Amino acid sequence: MPAPAAAVPLNQDFAQWVERFRAEARAGGITEATLHAAFDGVRHLDQVVTLDRSQPEFTRAVWDYLDTAVSPTRVARGQDKLLDVRAYADAAAARYGVPAEIVVAIWGMESNYGSNYGDTPTIDALATLGFEGRRAAWARGQLMAALRILQNGDIPRERMLGSWAGAMGQTQFLPSNFLAYAVDADGDGRRDIWGSMADVTASTAHFLAREGWQRGQPWGLEVQLPPGFDLGRADDALRQPGAQWAEEGVRTMDGTALPDLPDASLLLPAGARGPVFLVGPNFRAILRYNNATSYALGVGLLAQRIAGGPAIQAAWPRDLKPLSRNALQTLQQALQSKGFNPGSIDGVLGPATRGAIRRWQRSVGLAADGFPTHELLDRLQQP
Repeated sequence: MPAPAAAVPLNQDFAQWVERFRAEARAGGITEATLHAAFDGVRHLDQVVTLDRSQPEFTRAVWDYLDTAVSPTRVARGQDKLLDVRAYADAAAARYGVPAEIVVAIWGMESNYGSNYGDTPTIDALATLGFEGRRAAWARGQLMAALRILQNGDIPRERMLGSWAGAMGQTQFLPSNFLAYAVDADGDGRRDIWGSMADVTASTAHFLAREGWQRGQPWGLEVQLPPGFDLGRADDALRQPGAQWAEEGVRTMDGTALPDLPDASLLLPAGARGPVFLVGPNFRAILRYNNATSYALGVGLLAQRIAGGPAIQAAWPRDLKPLSRNALQTLQQALQSKGFNPGSIDGVLGPATRGAIRRWQRSVGLAADGFPTHELLDRLQQP
């Protein structure tokens, strides 16, 4: 009777996966030379799997995030860096309509102005994620895009470095975004978002321009609301011209006229007790770079400060403690049990959950700011 087959070691499984992917890539037009360069020394990175599977239980309050994102040190360094790259950033601004300070702010947010864009080999990271399987289809698509970048000659494998999740270069492009938006601005025949500041600035501006940036419009601004304003109107789904918001009593912090923003919406990132922002299409373009409100606010406010503009004037409700993922799931379950659909019960505060909170707040006579607090959760759990 033959002995039972031994378990296949993980590295052998990974090697077999790579061979199957090689065959698919070859059929998709990737050359043998590119496949050898990419995969002959490919490694399975255990740390990438660990990071991909970890989901932080505790979330940062938006004010804590912005304290770091728009710190005095980062603002001052951004002003210095803008001077260093002014010619490149101004050329990108003229070509794509995205202000130089916005591009520099993204550079600062993504890699601390190029000082830390990651040292993980992109091919290894994406091959690991494709093999590991949680986001296999996404990772395989990004890996194929990375192979096309190598084949195009934009960057050699050893310099294709970035984050553990596959984002690359000084402003952290995923490979698919690189193929779509990266620009050879210095004319050397390569799109180098690792070492060429002409390419870094132009590529970042091109991304935003293609994703809806409107030339000549601000990203948004801090505003003040009139007494008795219905906070439920602070909803991204409710968009109208700045002039219409002005008719409702929305004012700038210094009393000047609101900018001529089309499709503008009000944003209450910390609920009724925090600052209020009027944001337009350019804020939403930044969200397409990174779909987190705190990130887009960080970019806009950092750019504003780099350009010599004001800091946030209203106070944050720093006494409030943000809900953990588990607490947000409990809140979502409580909303659902009371007939207010929050969408997925996933511990993530998305538009559906904010909408459900607003509807419940209205039903019990509270200001409908859509912001979850521990006090709100306690009240929701009452019979």
